Amino acid sequence: MVKLSVVVPFFNVQTYAPDTLTSLRANAREDFEFLLVDDCSSDGTPALLERAAREVPGAVLIRHAHNEGLATARNTGLDAARGEYVTFLDGDDWLAPGYYERLVAAAESLDCDFLRTDHVVVTGRKRSVRQVPVARRAEALRPRDAILPAHRTTSVDYPYAWAGIYHRRLLDRGLLHFPHGLRTAEDRPWIWRLHREAESFAAIGELGVFYRRGVANSLTQIGDVRQLDFIRAFDQVITETARDEDADRLLPKAVRTYCAVISHHIGSIERFEPEVARQLKAMSAGALQRMPQEVLDEALAAMGGDRATMLRRLRRRRPAPPPAPPVRASGAGTDPGAGTSSTEAAA
Repeated sequence: MVKLSVVVPFFNVQTYAPDTLTSLRANAREDFEFLLVDDCSSDGTPALLERAAREVPGAVLIRHAHNEGLATARNTGLDAARGEYVTFLDGDDWLAPGYYERLVAAAESLDCDFLRTDHVVVTGRKRSVRQVPVARRAEALRPRDAILPAHRTTSVDYPYAWAGIYHRRLLDRGLLHFPHGLRTAEDRPWIWRLHREAESFAAIGELGVFYRRGVANSLTQIGDVRQLDFIRAFDQVITETARDEDADRLLPKAVRTYCAVISHHIGSIERFEPEVARQLKAMSAGALQRMPQEVLDEALAAMGGDRATMLRRLRRRRPAPPPAPPVRASGAGTDPGAGTSSTEAAA
């Protein structure tokens, strides 16, 4: 039986993929499988993956006929996964040797639906540790309780799919798939759904994932229209949370986080192409007007300062219509850094 399935999407990361693949080899075990999803790369990545499929124990190469984007590439890997546990890795990040064996041992010991782990952020030669914002460690907790409080950074503000491990029962319940076609912030609806619907989780300090920042083709470095998918991602968070039995308690957190991410993008609007900047303002205005207005009023009052003033002004703008789900995220790319700027905005 396969103990662990690792889903690893790749798109045009020939510079970084060798490190990723070497680290997978250093984590291989007879009962581990590595699902390498090539999202129609156009550089030297496919040749690297073909070689890895021959040489890395447990590696399985899956190819997309069309470029689908990170969320869909992960879903492709999930559909093929056979493991008792599932985890993710991005095609430009890498692992410490033996990390997955330690992660599986921790998951079996704690017997939770999922574990969340700390990770190492790598920016050039600089390294720093990013911790799961959960105070109680190595202890089974109720995921729903870790969503709040609204005014602090909590577990749903740490959405990195690769910073953890997930029991197959979550996959069987449909809780691990990502919204099709999202090109950024795809992990936001995903992490909120996990915390609303899973029964147990734990946070541990096992360091083993090295998360590479500043990649040239990352969406965080490119201010094009793909960045605007954060609107659709957070609209989904708000819609699903509004249907929850604890909506009155949870919506203030969802709305406040959405506002913080809008503020983050508007605050760095100069990095966007001019037409995309105009769309960002109009779509953000529409998003603010779609939010539960009483909850939004409370969130803005709590935020205060220049951010709240800017958001109130934006709220009065003529909005753009809500973004429609794409049939296919053609040309989107399985961007290894997708969603980072939305992910790391202050809660």
